[in-house]
Amino acid sequence: MSEKKATREAYGEALAEFGAKYDKLVVLDADLAGATKTSTFKKAFPDRHFDCGIAEGNMVSAAAGLSTTGLIPFASSFAMFLAGRAFEQIRNSIGYPHLNVKLGATHGGITVGEDGATHQCLEDFSVMRTIPGMTVICPADATESRAAVEAAINYVGPVYLRFGRAATPILFDRETYEFRIGKGVVMADGSDVTIAANGYMVALALEARELLKADGIDAAVLNIHTIKPLDEELVCAYAAKTGAIVTAEEHNIIGGLGSAVCEAVCGKTPVPVLRVGTEDVFGRSGKVAPLLEYYGLTPAHIAEKCRAAIALKK
Repeated sequence: MSEKKATREAYGEALAEFGAKYDKLVVLDADLAGATKTSTFKKAFPDRHFDCGIAEGNMVSAAAGLSTTGLIPFASSFAMFLAGRAFEQIRNSIGYPHLNVKLGATHGGITVGEDGATHQCLEDFSVMRTIPGMTVICPADATESRAAVEAAINYVGPVYLRFGRAATPILFDRETYEFRIGKGVVMADGSDVTIAANGYMVALALEARELLKADGIDAAVLNIHTIKPLDEELVCAYAAKTGAIVTAEEHNIIGGLGSAVCEAVCGKTPVPVLRVGTEDVFGRSGKVAPLLEYYGLTPAHIAEKCRAAIALKK
């Protein structure tokens, strides 16, 4: 896992790549094309890129309208501004009529760093998964981001994709990796505890597995890139196999992956589930590494939660 790349970089590159393959693909941005990396698409297809200015609600409404003409619009902004400021338009203009609009949200989570609490969106999984019919995806690396973008293009219906600012280890081979919406990926098998993670936290979950291995604990690691629809079959199968689950996400422990896993397991395969994420608090400004340590989003913290989950087994 030596090579690293930010998933937002991969998002911009994927849009430009697939713009040549899919002539109905158009991109809208809210005066943040440089930061969201949709500028890469703009450079390749200037007539298919629309800067809507700092008016996210209007951008989402425009995307909704474009989708009714047969186009496949990607509306992009920071996660906080897209999922937060434009929530009403997403709900009523895209979700309610179930239109074919894709929402490309960058700069999600604590790893936004110095931009601080106002920009570190820790609620987007929660609010987006409450919208009926909305698909919610958080890719783990650049390869998965590219694949997720093409999957979203080919999927008919609204999709929310979250990408990060910080560079993330490359986990998958571009030539062989197959991405399927709603189907998790087994990163490592195990028998004692399951770590279900997404986004930036998948690489950290794999590091936590190595820490646990030193203690003789065999941890499975699942990449649950699609939070909705959740791969309940995979999650419940590993709940039954290992008897305990720890979720890890760059999000509030309320309403995101942890909540989705709890809901699935509670109804079908009850086992102890502990959650790694921000503990119902806002973010703060700082460098990425100290922030991850401060909020308990590290391999050591994940491993500690795994030990605690194992102790709760009956």
